[in-house]
Amino acid sequence: MGADRSYAYGAAAGLLGDLLLGDPRRGHPVAAFGRAAGAVERLMWRDHRGWGALHTAVCAGGAVALGAVAERAVRRSPAASVALTAAATWAVVGGTSLAREAGAVGRALRDGDVDAARARLPHLCGRDPQALDADGIARAVVESVAENTSDAVVGALVWGAVGGVPGLLGFRAVNTLDAMVGHRSPRFLRYGWASARLDDVAGWPGARLTAVLAALAGPDPRGAARAWRADAGRHPSPNAGPVEASFAGALGVRLGGTLSYGGRVEHRPVLNGAAGRPVAVTDIDRAVRLSRRVGLLALGVTAGARLLWKGRGK
Repeated sequence: MGADRSYAYGAAAGLLGDLLLGDPRRGHPVAAFGRAAGAVERLMWRDHRGWGALHTAVCAGGAVALGAVAERAVRRSPAASVALTAAATWAVVGGTSLAREAGAVGRALRDGDVDAARARLPHLCGRDPQALDADGIARAVVESVAENTSDAVVGALVWGAVGGVPGLLGFRAVNTLDAMVGHRSPRFLRYGWASARLDDVAGWPGARLTAVLAALAGPDPRGAARAWRADAGRHPSPNAGPVEASFAGALGVRLGGTLSYGGRVEHRPVLNGAAGRPVAVTDIDRAVRLSRRVGLLALGVTAGARLLWKGRGK
């Protein structure tokens, strides 16, 4: 069995493992990486971009190096290679946890328990839940499902296809570092700059593939393409913009607008404002189903592309 087939089988097994098992309650490898990165940050922190860049290089580079060593150690055993790729894929993708958290908020909203929905929302995104009513919570969930389909599933599969296990671990490390230090708080405005910029670069291909697949797999491909073309560039994030706009058009809803993070109010442009309607609670399940379809399509596209590309080089 060639290395590329081993990767394809392993990635499929890892994604299946995520679909069946989700994330473990305790001892998740990404959480372990987060604790290690936090320890490095406490040792290295200076209010300086250079120190932040060094922190990013140490943590992300360490994850890539670990993946490379592990991949090299099993290269002579096809079964071990498949198992390693499966374990790495399962560890870095988070589609099932995303769907579960979104579903939990949706159920609370359907039961009319807005307080329970507010309490659950921080498990899914960083919005200020107390500033949101039921409709605002539903919109936040749909936006988070859209963005995290790229960050938690498709982006990892793209970099896994490019770089194997090191690519999988490296992408998740970069994405985790951005969540930890990439936000614009006073402490991390300079120190987290490198992590935020590297995450923008690493997330670029996955975000575009997510937007394309959402348009193809959604109920309104033309609407998705139209919203992407018209509104994606107006979003402050170069990667969330295409994904959220495509999801908005595919689902026929309006996303964006005023939101609050950490007490800071932002007025973002409305996506699909001309053709979309306000988000309803039922749209949460629709967004989750679309996210699932996009993840499965992304597996086929990325594994197939790796097989074709490597096959051409033989």
